[in-house]
Amino acid sequence: MFNKLILTAALALAAGQAFAAPVSYKIDPNHTNVIATWDHFGFSKPSAHFGKADGTIVYDADNVGQSSVKVTLPLTGMTGFVADFDEHLRSKDFFKTDEFPDATFASTKVEAAGDNKLRVTGDLTLRGVTKPVVLDVTLNKAAAGRDGQPRIGFDAAATIKRSDFGLGLFAPKVSDEVALRITTEAGVPKAEAAPAK
Repeated sequence: MFNKLILTAALALAAGQAFAAPVSYKIDPNHTNVIATWDHFGFSKPSAHFGKADGTIVYDADNVGQSSVKVTLPLTGMTGFVADFDEHLRSKDFFKTDEFPDATFASTKVEAAGDNKLRVTGDLTLRGVTKPVVLDVTLNKAAAGRDGQPRIGFDAAATIKRSDFGLGLFAPKVSDEVALRITTEAGVPKAEAAPAK
């Protein structure tokens, strides 16, 4: 029994240290959504979903400024939920995905902004144009996942001007400002077993 208590305490300490030091997490595309919403001539507020996110989040709870995020969104995963609209979004009128197949975001600064709140500044690249964007971020949870590996989750929001990225068709009657809402979950992959000798 005593040995079990020692083992439990050691595991708990190790888990605590894992979350206290900088931890690198792989974004889970199955539990990550990037949603853009805008005003369409005042009649409706349609949305588009940018799926299949790929990237890495580094989070340092003790020194938030050392945290970072780097994400790629393949625009082949983008959908406006209607096939015809999807084709228009991918056309030269908007994202021109045959020439610019990916959107990317890379943080340049991460700052604490209150309890479980962060402000993440970074470079967003769309259609070959790179502009700074600020994300208001909430840390939802950092804990062990079902597989025992460390996991972390965030929500974030930002507003961008689509005309800044060459996507300004019909502005301002169709709103130039686009609201971005992001939810993401990421985990530490299990280490691969060393090959048998």
